[in-house]
Amino acid sequence: MGLCDLFIVASVPVLKVLLVTSVGLFIAIDRVGILGEEARNHLNRLVFYVFSPALVSTNLSQTITLESVVLLWFMPINIFLTFVIGSAFGWIVIQVTRAPFHLRGLILGSCAAGNLGNLLLITIPAACKEKGSPFGDPDICSKYGLAYASLSMAIGAIFLWSYVYNIVRISSKQGEGRMNANNEVPITEFANESIKPILGRSITSTDIETSGAPTTRKDDGQILQSSYAESSTKRRVCILQKLQSVIDFRKLFAPSTIGVIIGFSVGVISPIRKALVGEGAPLHVIQDSAVLVGNGSIPSLTLIMGGNLLKGLRRSSIKASVVMGVIVVRYFLLPLMGVAIVKGAVRVGLVHADPLYQFVLMVQYALPPAMNIGTITQLFGAGESECSVIFLWTYAFASVSFTLWSTFFMWLVS
Repeated sequence: MGLCDLFIVASVPVLKVLLVTSVGLFIAIDRVGILGEEARNHLNRLVFYVFSPALVSTNLSQTITLESVVLLWFMPINIFLTFVIGSAFGWIVIQVTRAPFHLRGLILGSCAAGNLGNLLLITIPAACKEKGSPFGDPDICSKYGLAYASLSMAIGAIFLWSYVYNIVRISSKQGEGRMNANNEVPITEFANESIKPILGRSITSTDIETSGAPTTRKDDGQILQSSYAESSTKRRVCILQKLQSVIDFRKLFAPSTIGVIIGFSVGVISPIRKALVGEGAPLHVIQDSAVLVGNGSIPSLTLIMGGNLLKGLRRSSIKASVVMGVIVVRYFLLPLMGVAIVKGAVRVGLVHADPLYQFVLMVQYALPPAMNIGTITQLFGAGESECSVIFLWTYAFASVSFTLWSTFFMWLVS
């Protein structure tokens, strides 16, 4: 297949995303007023709590089995590498551009987290159905492509809500502390509270009498052991309190993460799968209803993205160097690293020889930032306009970059 044919196959899915995004942008205009800021916030919460968990769980339960999990073991490692390498490049962007504190989490998240779910669910089946696709039979390609995209979305959701959510949360708090000139107060209060139980007790006459009175070696050992146990308990409590202040454990079990757990359980456990999945399943009405709800996730998120891009068309305080840094990381540095990592894994035998699987692994490095980052910034009310600017330019470049990289990846695996 020639490069021109591959380019056409790769460009059609991107055009579909752009068309839906443009609809979201249009209905968010003030004159139209259908998808205003308040409407986007409500729709965001609906997607977060209802649509996304249903989509993740149903796709996983339909396409993931115990055998496929064994074959696809490298994908979680590959996605983890995209987050690690993207974060490292994002840190460099922060140092070079000297971005303000309240935007550092947004920059790290935009460089680390790609659109691992929704965009793949749209583009891969569309690429399979295009005439001249290098992935063989369209039906088989769509089936396995949906499984790869579903697993990618599930793993990406876990990393997104356990990592990006928390770094944006911490960054927004640090930014507020810097602006209020009180960023050291929480640490000081925490230190004072942890020291008071140990140093806050005054010396009494009883203590002096006790210290002066002769005691046996057994009493000394009991006192030392009790003091050590009390001090050790307080240290553990302090460590847990500090860890809880850094990581929001509740978001580790966000609705999407719960959907991942349910989808894996249904797909991997054979009796549950037979009861829920398939037209002949006795409880297939539950699965069909969940599929119906989950189908609203992709168009809703794409429309929200189009509405959020409207802010990017207006003035914002973000530096142009920050936007360019994110674009360079996501569309030049990460894809090059992805080609090297995936091809190296294929050469040493870590990845099986499936062209579609290798294509998905490489595409995971060339995606625009995850759309749920916009949801996260709206949840904290910090960096919304800056996020919109980043999304505007990164998704504008994605229309060209993603198409070109997809064409190149198809040529590599064909």
